[in-house]
Amino acid sequence: MNKPIRRVSIFCLVLILALMVRVNWVQGVQAAAWASNTHNDRNRYDRYAYPRGNIIVGGQPVTSSDFVNGLRFKYKRSWNDGALYAPVTGYSSQSFGSSQLESLEDGILSGTDSRLFFRNTLDMLTGKPKQGGDVVTTINAKAQKAAFDGLGNKKGAAVAIDPRTGAILALVSTPSYDPGTFSGGADTDVKAWTDLNADPNKPMLNRALRETYPPGSTFKLVTAAAAFENGKFQSIDDRTDTPNPYVLPGTKTPLKNASDDEPCENATLKVAMDYSCNTVYGKIGAELGKDKMRAQAEKFGFNNDKLDIPIRPVTSAFPKASDPAGTAMDSIGQHDTRATPLQMAMVAAAIANNGTLMEPYLIAQERSARDVISNHTEHQLGQAVSPATAQKLQQLMESVVQNGTGKKAKIDGVTVGGKTGTAQHGQDNSGLPFAWFMSYAKGGDGTQVAVAVVVEDGAAESAEISGGSLAAPIAKSVMQAVLSK
Repeated sequence: MNKPIRRVSIFCLVLILALMVRVNWVQGVQAAAWASNTHNDRNRYDRYAYPRGNIIVGGQPVTSSDFVNGLRFKYKRSWNDGALYAPVTGYSSQSFGSSQLESLEDGILSGTDSRLFFRNTLDMLTGKPKQGGDVVTTINAKAQKAAFDGLGNKKGAAVAIDPRTGAILALVSTPSYDPGTFSGGADTDVKAWTDLNADPNKPMLNRALRETYPPGSTFKLVTAAAAFENGKFQSIDDRTDTPNPYVLPGTKTPLKNASDDEPCENATLKVAMDYSCNTVYGKIGAELGKDKMRAQAEKFGFNNDKLDIPIRPVTSAFPKASDPAGTAMDSIGQHDTRATPLQMAMVAAAIANNGTLMEPYLIAQERSARDVISNHTEHQLGQAVSPATAQKLQQLMESVVQNGTGKKAKIDGVTVGGKTGTAQHGQDNSGLPFAWFMSYAKGGDGTQVAVAVVVEDGAAESAEISGGSLAAPIAKSVMQAVLSK
């Protein structure tokens, strides 16, 4: 072979070797990166090439996969009672991606999770069609329906938790939306998506997890907890040294109660909770100081940015740098204190569970079409207060329902504790107040449930009773749904 031909041959051999190296590099080393690339449309097509697994509530699927035999998509996601369960399931759309459990549990639902490898391989060898796995939630169908119906056309949210385990029994946000209206790729789906995102009422906002509100007087239980835990008071019948009016420290601004004729001057902790005296609990918070108040709030879950249920809620906040006047307002759930409905349900759950705060969770089980893949293991998030303090807080909450502003939450034959709240907001408190109610119920058979409800713009005046009038009946219906057999 002459020299020029030999050089050309060597050059061609180098090119072939380079091509082989590149192909193996792309298919071996970079395969996962290319497969998961957001611009790889084959992932979207594959997701709907076979039936997705289902999200289960109360033993029944609330999702399904409809065969449409399209050019690129063979199946389309659909929901049973989509608006009822949207805050739990989220959406799965051919055009707009997915959210919440449909997104976070996509590996199980689509059948691509590595834990399904053996089952998928076996099905392939035996000729069985590929199928996604199921996600079993902790949601109680009756409690979910009671919360949804109770909120009705109101704007708000409700969360129910089993205090002993942390299992989330209800998770509702209104107004809601039907994920099935935009699960496909037609023009009607695009219009439905556009309209939902343009709606000023924000139906796609999960208010139970992704919105924070001033918790108002429901936060007074956290202030009472701090008072007991720091030894400021020993009994719910201890009398406080509280003037009426109480002037915020360092200012000339009086802190007012809901009405001037309430027995808040030098009231006991119990009477002050029954009537929801701002003066009493604002003064307690200011005297304890911001550090002790923040420490107690954080034991209940405030300022925790790592909570994962597995949908990650926004962080509920108790401020770190308020002056004494600000701390007084923070301590009655105003000023810079912010909480999600989930957070206030956690406060009620910890109190009902004798001070032990369990980590809230939404998924009980993951399973393939034939086998259980994982079962949830319960975790203690912390000890919010001592059992002795928790029992005092229970006495306060139960007195509110029996004697105070929470009477509309009474359930015959059931121990119920609660706390109303009406939270001011807006520039110079110009917005209509938020109506709150947080509560727990304990049945004779040992069943327990903790509930938090918030109704936005729910009252025309800032009377404490509005929380009891609007939110308490909703919480009552949820508690009855959980306790009923």
